[in-house]
Formats: sequence, structure tokens, C-alpha cells
Amino acid sequence: MKRVLCTLLSGILFAAFASPLLRAQTSDTPGATVAPPGALTQEQRGRQLMDQMIAALGGPEWLNRKDMQFHGRMASFFQGRPNGMIVEFDAWHQFPDSTHQEAQRIGFLTDKSMIFPGKKIDVVQIWTGGTGYEVTYKGKTTLPKDQVDDYYRRQAHSIEDVVRDWIKAPGVMILYDGTSMVERRMADKVTILSANNDAVTIDLDSTTHLPVRRTFQWRNTTFKDYDEDVEEYDDYHTVQGLPTAFTITRYHNGDMANQRFYNKVQYNTGLPPELFNPDNLLKKK
Repeated sequence: MKRVLCTLLSGILFAAFASPLLRAQTSDTPGATVAPPGALTQEQRGRQLMDQMIAALGGPEWLNRKDMQFHGRMASFFQGRPNGMIVEFDAWHQFPDSTHQEAQRIGFLTDKSMIFPGKKIDVVQIWTGGTGYEVTYKGKTTLPKDQVDDYYRRQAHSIEDVVRDWIKAPGVMILYDGTSMVERRMADKVTILSANNDAVTIDLDSTTHLPVRRTFQWRNTTFKDYDEDVEEYDDYHTVQGLPTAFTITRYHNGDMANQRFYNKVQYNTGLPPELFNPDNLLKKK
């Protein structure tokens, strides 16, 4: 009787451990592939979607933008709720090329006075060379380290940097991650994974192939966990032949952090390099 029980138990244990192995062996054999003949692999589909995104954004014209000038408003939030602050701004962005580094200038608009109508800029922020500066007519100061780190972290994970640098780097993987819903729109999800295990996920509108969301995570050195940064893009308008998102919403760890609303955008206006020199102080109004 004991011998029979031992034999039965041995058979059950063998079946329990052997079944996954047998299934794995079967799936590895020719003819056992689930994907239909001619179907794209996960990486082939991911690269195809990235090519479709670049084409949808404007192709070579988008890739070769020199600069961008825009005007809009920004609303801030605290723990996902509006804090009542709405700031009007003018901004100028210089894209990198063989002669210029990437740089940005943001001027914050305020009313001139109760008597004189119009707007003035008394304070600008200039981001260049890995540093951020606040510039007034009195002088310049370096912005706080955490603010600078946040700005350049987001820049390094921007769609522009992904297309310009990430997808061309050795060892990169571009993987199709299925579909998702972004603001009630069906989207195709693509994850770009670098050789050092840094990753950016881009959700593309399934119809237009335009980006509707960008997501990345990084390790929080204080709390030893991961923070998440998300940007969502909406209200696309075609400017000089280039589809441009006029509404950009940023989320930090699931909470809305700020929203930017553009009402005027121009490309390739020939911005002078001195515009991004923090040593050029503002003129006193």
C-alpha cells in the first residue's frame, strides 16, 4: 500500500513540475508560435510606431526645427488642486544643432500699472548649459538645485530627446506595450528602454499617431522609492505645417502639478544667441 501511495505521489509531483517545462518546450518548437505568420515582433511594431509618430509630427521639418517662440498661461496645482495662481508668460526655445546648445528663456508678464495699460517683463528664467538662472535688471542668481535637477531631468526624458538621442543609441530597445486609454482616446503604448535601464513610455493616438502622453520614473534618493512624471498633450493645432499641442498637463506621482495653455506659437524665427545669455540683464522699466 505504501509503495502504491509513493508511486501516486511521485506521479503527481512529476506532473506538477514537468507540465510547465513541457509547455515551455512545446512553445519553443517550430509550429507552436501563437503569432500569425508575417506578424511584427514587439520591437518591430515599436519602431514602426515611432516612425509613424515622427512622420505625424512633421518629419524632417519637425526634426530640423531651429527655435520656437510661444505665448501662453500657466496654472499651478497643489496635491492635484488649483492653488489660484495663473501666470502669463512669453517663452523662447532654442533647439540644439552643430553650432548651438539647447536653451530656453521664460519671461513672466505682469501689468505695468493702474494708469498705464499693457504688460511688462521684470523677471526671466534662462535655462542653458545645465544650469538655470533668474535674471532681473538688478542681476542674476542661480536657481535652486532641486528646481534645476527637475528641469533637466524632464528635458532628458522629453520626446525631442528620445527621438534625437535615445532611439539612435546602441543597446536601446523600443517595445510595443499594447493599447491604453488617454482622456477617452485609444492610444498605442511604446516603451523606449536604454542600455542603462532608463525608460520612457510614449502613448500615441491610434488614429493620428501624435503623442498624447509621455511617462518616466526615477529613483527618489531620499525615500528610496520611485517618483513618476507624466505629461499629457492635447488641443493640437497645425503651425507652419507642424502639429503642435496647445495644452500640456503635467502630473507628479498621479497628482496634477501644472497646466500650460498656448495661444500663440511660432517656429524658426531666427532667435539671437544673446537672448539666452544670463549675463545680459533686463532693462529697467
